[in-house]
Amino acid sequence: MLAVFHKSVAEAPEALRTPNSDSACVPALKDGFLPQFFASLHSSPVTINLGSSGVIAYSLDKQNPLLPRLFAVVDDIFCLFQGHVENVALLKQQYGLNKTANEVSIVIEAYRTLRDRGPYPADQVVRDLHGKFAFVLYDSSNKTAFLAADADESVPFFWGVDCEGNLVLSDDEETVKKGCGNSFAPFPKGCFFTTSGGLRSFEHPLNELKAEPRVDSSGQVCGATFKVDIEAKKETGMPRVGSAANWSTHY
Repeated sequence: MLAVFHKSVAEAPEALRTPNSDSACVPALKDGFLPQFFASLHSSPVTINLGSSGVIAYSLDKQNPLLPRLFAVVDDIFCLFQGHVENVALLKQQYGLNKTANEVSIVIEAYRTLRDRGPYPADQVVRDLHGKFAFVLYDSSNKTAFLAADADESVPFFWGVDCEGNLVLSDDEETVKKGCGNSFAPFPKGCFFTTSGGLRSFEHPLNELKAEPRVDSSGQVCGATFKVDIEAKKETGMPRVGSAANWSTHY
């Protein structure tokens, strides 16, 4: 799977950008550069143009049968999901979904619950997904991105920043490196990212995350790893501003 979000939709952490990496970096969205590269690696790819916000692409080619890729669109919410959730039956009941609902349907409904001022914080919603997973969601109604990966890094999932500051995400390391040069890394395990809230840990939501330079096997600095800072606490509480306020703009 592949997602490229314009920096106005998803602003990558500055630590993810490797100094002097831009010389090897081609803008991911320029003339469809990265989606075309992705398509060259996978048979029968599907590409969804998100206009000025970016692009999403996926293929069922070369997928792990134990970690299948799923895609769905509901009410202008686009979601790519890879993996397997063990407590699907419980989550269907929790979100009032029918028997045919699958993991990608659950993620979309969970996001809608958050967006429309549901009773649970975002970290709890992601923490309630028990299994092996990574997902990317985009809500075109308010140009919001929401992405997460499980706590065990069960699904290959990488993120990076291209030379124009756009965020690139994929389960394919080669694709992310093509679009980001050395400004990429595995997505932090046990974390989620939102347009308004940035990167956070759903396992330790009250703690800050600290970035450490990532060095590859050849000794080159490649992006950064993000780890929970046990000493640094976040401010608690979710601001509530009027009855029309929603999670996507006030989280």
